[in-house]
Amino acid sequence: MRVVSGSAKGRTLQSVPGLGTRPTTDKVKEAVFSMIGPYFEGGTVLDLFAGTGGLGIEALSRGMEHAIFVDMDPKSIETIRANLKKTGMENQSEVYRNDAARALKVLEKRGVAVDAIFLDPPYRMTQADELMQQMHERGLLQVNATIVVEHDSKYQYPDELNHFICIRKALYGETAITIYRYQLEMNRIEEEQHESTE
Repeated sequence: MRVVSGSAKGRTLQSVPGLGTRPTTDKVKEAVFSMIGPYFEGGTVLDLFAGTGGLGIEALSRGMEHAIFVDMDPKSIETIRANLKKTGMENQSEVYRNDAARALKVLEKRGVAVDAIFLDPPYRMTQADELMQQMHERGLLQVNATIVVEHDSKYQYPDELNHFICIRKALYGETAITIYRYQLEMNRIEEEQHESTE
């Protein structure tokens, strides 16, 4: 497992010891970033079930200026910190041991609003849509924020979820990627009006 592109390209990343964490493969990571980037001009990324921290680190390597990593597993937290040290990105990052729902409450209190979110929970979990709704309610998303959900290919998330529009879906064996764009109502109306005048 390595950083695929950007300022830390080629740096190898440590895996979380044991079998409890399933890191995103380099092939899937490369595909995801070609869909949402591939590079960024600043912004904040939230890696909510961070595992090794590979997705958030890749986003930093490709130009995001700040990353927030959240995971419940102490071994994951150690691994994320080690990988940030390896890539020299500790100063651009915050790492928290917490569950996802609690972490969102903490971020709301701090007035955080992010530009991109990676939701890569254990495949038995299918509540990414609930977490997205909580992010909306807590004001944690910048308009046009990108949400990347990695999930079991047997499960399908809907094309539209309140303020979220699905912009891409892709399958890689047992892994599915569903990508949403966050749009507030006013923003969507303006876009539709613009399209109708073209």
